[in-house]
Amino acid sequence: MFGILDAQKIEQVLHAEVVGRIGCHADGVTYVIPIGYAYDGEYIYCRTQEGMKINMMRKNKNICFEVDTMNTMANWQSVIAWGEYEELTDPKMRHDALTKLHNRILPLVPSATAQLSAEWPFAPTDINSITGVIFRIRLQNKSGRFENNDVPSFLFWG
Repeated sequence: MFGILDAQKIEQVLHAEVVGRIGCHADGVTYVIPIGYAYDGEYIYCRTQEGMKINMMRKNKNICFEVDTMNTMANWQSVIAWGEYEELTDPKMRHDALTKLHNRILPLVPSATAQLSAEWPFAPTDINSITGVIFRIRLQNKSGRFENNDVPSFLFWG
């Protein structure tokens, strides 16, 4: 069965996951990249390095964000949200964002890019010493879809 996620399910998916995809567009080029994130119910918070996506988001602040959960090819949920990029340079706002990123629950073996500092998984004494570009996306519109089919697991394993 296919369906539309209600607002509560959309929020559950956004809170539960730690990797999403940012879609940005500038100068006639569209770019979609995966990124680790934290979500507080209003904003998606991210940390990255200078590069193509940051340059594009500085030119065009309108962003698309996508995240999904996939149990099987027949059982998944997907959320797409639209929002606006905001780079965080104010020390207090940056500190708050880094704290949210540091406090999210990650898989047991996160990628090197998800490790915010050399002290990982512990926060450094001065969280503002963490380098990189810290930004947030205020989500303005959200939609979600799902598929939920009761397919016996033996069909997947032969």
